[in-house]
Amino acid sequence: MESSANAERHLLLKRGESHAASARKLDDGEKNAALSSGPEESSSKISAAPSVASSSMPSLLTQAPSLDSSPHPSSAPSNAPMPKSPFPKDREIDFGFGGVDFSRRAYRVANVPAGEYVGIVSQAADDASFLFIERGPDSKLLLKMFAFEDFPSSAVTPILIEIPSKSLQAVGLSTTREHFYVVYSGDMKVLPNSATGFLALKSDSKYTQNIVDTEALAISVWPALEYHQMYNDAWRMLRDYFYDKDMTGINWPEVHARYLPLVKRCVKREDLDDVLAQMAAELSALHVFVYGGEYASPIHGSKLLKFVNDVASLGATFERSADWKGYVVTSIPERDPDFNLKDGDAIYSPLSDRTLRMSGQRGLEVGDVIVGINGESVMRVPDLNMLLRGMAGQSVRLEVLRLASNSTTQRALEENVLDDNNVLIPEPVIAVPIPSSDVGGLLYDAWEWKTRQAAKDMAKEKGFTVGYLHLQSMGKNDIDAFVRGYYPEYNKEALIVDVRHNKGGNIDSWLLDALQRKAWMYWQSRTKNITTGGLGWDEHFAFRGHLVVLIDSHTSSDGEGFSRGVSELGLGKLIGTRTWGGGIWLSSENKLVDGGIATAPEIGTYNANFGWGLGIENLGVEPDIEVDNNPRTAYDGKDDMLERAIDHLAQWLKDEPVVFPPPPDRKDNSLHAQGCPVN
Repeated sequence: MESSANAERHLLLKRGESHAASARKLDDGEKNAALSSGPEESSSKISAAPSVASSSMPSLLTQAPSLDSSPHPSSAPSNAPMPKSPFPKDREIDFGFGGVDFSRRAYRVANVPAGEYVGIVSQAADDASFLFIERGPDSKLLLKMFAFEDFPSSAVTPILIEIPSKSLQAVGLSTTREHFYVVYSGDMKVLPNSATGFLALKSDSKYTQNIVDTEALAISVWPALEYHQMYNDAWRMLRDYFYDKDMTGINWPEVHARYLPLVKRCVKREDLDDVLAQMAAELSALHVFVYGGEYASPIHGSKLLKFVNDVASLGATFERSADWKGYVVTSIPERDPDFNLKDGDAIYSPLSDRTLRMSGQRGLEVGDVIVGINGESVMRVPDLNMLLRGMAGQSVRLEVLRLASNSTTQRALEENVLDDNNVLIPEPVIAVPIPSSDVGGLLYDAWEWKTRQAAKDMAKEKGFTVGYLHLQSMGKNDIDAFVRGYYPEYNKEALIVDVRHNKGGNIDSWLLDALQRKAWMYWQSRTKNITTGGLGWDEHFAFRGHLVVLIDSHTSSDGEGFSRGVSELGLGKLIGTRTWGGGIWLSSENKLVDGGIATAPEIGTYNANFGWGLGIENLGVEPDIEVDNNPRTAYDGKDDMLERAIDHLAQWLKDEPVVFPPPPDRKDNSLHAQGCPVN
């Protein structure tokens, strides 16, 4: 605390010295101006200079032998040449922007002690002190100031800026760099970018002084001008980010001029998207996407209005039945019970037994009928889901005829639960609908689990074992999907990696690395090997069987890169249809001013076999065996691609069986075997 206080006093003293130095500089300037009023005064000033210099250091000019024999030196300047100095001339040093003073201040950052710093906010404009962002032990962001002593001292004192009960949310500089702003728990403060501003922030420990009123903070935007600016920015960044500096021969300035008149006709953000998409499409590259930005919304970003207008779902499909005066359950999607977490949460159908049994109820089954929701007959609305608007995450009361699960029927038989007209009385069920945004994931996961089970069942009928895993994309979450699907199945005779509908990412090299492992030695104890519960082989988890990769027209980006890698490295066969065709990768960093983007294909790929784009860009990856699913039969659950993969693997295993190598005969180390006489 004492060192921190001393550092603060040091900064204040330096501020005072700086003002005093400025005043002295002004006084000296005035005196010099007065002394230079005429030729005589100028002559006396010059002649006085050597005497001042000689008081501290000998002057080369005064010590040199005189070349003038006149006993009375003239006051006029001499035309005689200067004698050559006996000392070598020092090299002139260019300190660049700001001169030596700036250099001395800038290099102070090297003396900052080590820490987990997130970034440098600024160096004070009038002082060598820095303001840093540091990550604390609990990952909380903190501001820390570093006060420096005067040059040539390299001493530095860290000063932590603490605001009790508040957390740092944002910090940055103004465009002029004259001010900096900080935001703690939603409250903003703007301060001068100087030692005084740094100390003002440190001294306001309660964070109550000079708080900016942001309630009415707004920005005025002229859409027509902003659209013009964003068009220019999108065109320029496509030019600067595109992987080929020659734009593959396209006259890019001409493209700008061609679509510019259309920008003037844009009356809303969606219109600009259309123009950007047409302009960017001139590149004829697949990784060009136009999305994001600020669009007009009827709910104006309100979470409440979004929730109220969201049509929740019971996580099942239904068929309207006039006979039963309700909606008959036709399917209840179920996901893998062993791996049931998605982003940390378990999402089941609200009507499944896994969900309802947690509240002491029984799940519904296909064939049960829902006749009412919250006391309203479902036949009084055009669609059952209309009664679920704004009900996501809230309990609803369903009136259910359990025709399939038999609960109502059994009670009717045992307890005579019938009305006066011998009509079954519906059973109440309390369910919690899920948001509409979760329905797609639930159906996708259910399809994935059903496909895995189908692959295993078909392989069992064919007489071999198979592992199956599906990758929805190639992101960080799909690393978990690969681990879950691959490592429990690595010792199977065959493996199917399904990348149909894969949305891409950047983990292909990690997947290919795992699949390239080779078994080079085997483990065998006295009674066990991998076939009887023992260890298997090295390299650990090396897959020794036959590999098939399923692809289709929606396999895109890194899904295609993975497929091409499997083919090029000879790891397996590709079955399905030609893929999407995007072989130039991107980072999606060229954002526009409103957060939108027209992405630039910026990372070219090539190899000796296919050249640029790996034979993927604009072409797609061709399968080794082409099979397409019939849309009509696929709707009914038939998967022609999967069936063809199982048939191919069965024949492949018949031609090239995958067997565990039998151990060699053990060496006979007896004396008799070695030819030694045995008494």
